[in-house]
Amino acid sequence: MKLIVGLGNVGNVYENTRHNLGFMCVDYFARKHNLLFKEDKKLKCLITTFNANSEKIIIIKPTTYMNLSGEAVLAVKNFYKISILDILIICDDLDSHVGRVRLRQNGSSGGHNGLKNIILHLGTEEFKRVKIGIGRDPLINTADYVLGHFKTEDKAIVEEAIVDVCAILDEFIEDEPFYKIASKYSKK
Repeated sequence: MKLIVGLGNVGNVYENTRHNLGFMCVDYFARKHNLLFKEDKKLKCLITTFNANSEKIIIIKPTTYMNLSGEAVLAVKNFYKISILDILIICDDLDSHVGRVRLRQNGSSGGHNGLKNIILHLGTEEFKRVKIGIGRDPLINTADYVLGHFKTEDKAIVEEAIVDVCAILDEFIEDEPFYKIASKYSKK
């Protein structure tokens, strides 16, 4: 069983903002594979499931808002008894240029509050993640920047990154070794 988590904030006001890049990636994947999310209040997320290669695949979008994402991840992990090794988190990365895709086997939060809360709830940094660069603007407050929309000139780059993340998810589901996926898709 595998758990794929797209990080973001629920609500129309946050739709297509930089901080919702994780949601945007799993939404794209769901559209491509004709999957529909439904709300599960007990598990604190929007969830969809399907089977691939005789294995259950669970994709969630936490409804806890970004800073409490770990609550939903832990609830789903415990309910379905999913191994840490089979969890993949998708999130934005303030410290990488727009559209840069980076895959990590593990590591610190890097200051990302969603990852920080997941680490707190899971009690480990040993989970896989895909981070997509959103850049940084030193003239804009960080909170305002991550909750802002992409510039027009960045939209095509972001869309290309989302397509790459969808391909990464397909390979992750097919049990391709993560280090091979990382070497194929991590961009500088």
